[in-house]
Amino acid sequence: MKVVEEQLITVMDGPWSPEGLIREIVESGTQEDPFYVMDLGEVVARYHRWKELMPRVEPFYAVKCNDDKLLVSTLAALGAGFDCASKVEIELVTSIGVAPERIIFANPAKMASHIRYASAVGVDVMTFDSENELMKIKQLMPHARLVIRIRCDAASAQFTLGVKFGCDPVTEAPSLLKLAAVLGLDIIGVSFHVGCGTTETAVYARAIALARNLFHTGRTAGHENMNLLDIGGGFPGDLHSSIREVAEVINSSLEEHFPEGSVRVISEPGTYFANAAYTLAAMVYAIRTVVPTERDEVAEAHTMYFINDGVYGSFNKVAHKQYVCAETVHDYGSPRSACSVWGPTCDGVDCVLSNTRLPALGVGDWLLFRDMGAYSLAIATRFNGFPVATVRHVIDARLACVLKERSPLSASQFVAAPAACCTADAQAECPAVPTPATTPYRAVLGQC
Repeated sequence: MKVVEEQLITVMDGPWSPEGLIREIVESGTQEDPFYVMDLGEVVARYHRWKELMPRVEPFYAVKCNDDKLLVSTLAALGAGFDCASKVEIELVTSIGVAPERIIFANPAKMASHIRYASAVGVDVMTFDSENELMKIKQLMPHARLVIRIRCDAASAQFTLGVKFGCDPVTEAPSLLKLAAVLGLDIIGVSFHVGCGTTETAVYARAIALARNLFHTGRTAGHENMNLLDIGGGFPGDLHSSIREVAEVINSSLEEHFPEGSVRVISEPGTYFANAAYTLAAMVYAIRTVVPTERDEVAEAHTMYFINDGVYGSFNKVAHKQYVCAETVHDYGSPRSACSVWGPTCDGVDCVLSNTRLPALGVGDWLLFRDMGAYSLAIATRFNGFPVATVRHVIDARLACVLKERSPLSASQFVAAPAACCTADAQAECPAVPTPATTPYRAVLGQC
């Protein structure tokens, strides 16, 4: 991600909301480029919700989703592990002091130089799904601890990753396990990824059952150190989504196939942690009114609004047929009318919303978009010379006075902290960051 502003955290004293802060920023008249407000408290809340709903499953954050250093640092401070897919991602995570034991190199098709780098810094757990990858690892890093990735796709998903990664658990995996034994390579576990954006919770039960069979096959082939199950990612991350239902299926399947204490279980959530924490603000800088002709798809006159962010920036998800919802920063009180929203580049595909309805807007008005933290900044480009949106990281004062003491975060990163909470005399009044057995942090803060 290309964040150009200094990585600092603004501490808010008293109630606040992303939309309220965005309104205050745009009303200052000093902001022209797109920007995000990132709520670190949302990340903390989601971490503890995860630990409450799936206490056996250790979250290894998928760095590819959003490599914002402060997001990664906050998750590291909370105790998360990390799923890295490249040398650069491993560099980022280790640069903030995360031990290599908390990293899985979860890319089944790795470049040789990246394997050498992982070996040099001590990241020795990595995935594979082919004979070619096994031979490569044998040559470059024979001491690696390997996790075989299998394919088990959901019947319906927005993104089916099995088309690219994962060997067949019945026809391919057994022979790969036997080959690894012949090569003297150490297989320690099984991983899978059911796909992103699926509502089919039963797919986890199928995948965990398949993994159980392969644990038996692997141990029979001589891999006595098999003790790791990686259940992948794909969990929803929108503000109002829930993982409760899928957590119940996972917990039940783990209890059936991998009783407590028999294996270590990890997962690779990315969107779950990143998406709802980021709210984007973009400014309308040009307007065009269109009267439809016979060749147009729309039947009524509509307005084209041009904003300073688009599909080459934060809205890559639109290019993948994912819908976003625009809200006005201010309540204009005017009737909604047909319109479309376009990004700033000269490419005709740079359309954020092709057919929506908004109040009448003027040049200089702002729109906000919620749930924008996943696969947005990490993919954004500077095509046509337009800047990537900056990020304003924000946290509640009561939570800040606890997190600033947790490495790799430091007190110097927290600015404008209110003395009423964070002075030495007041530390005793600051609520502890909750463990899974305590009340979620939002409720704690509400009691302060």
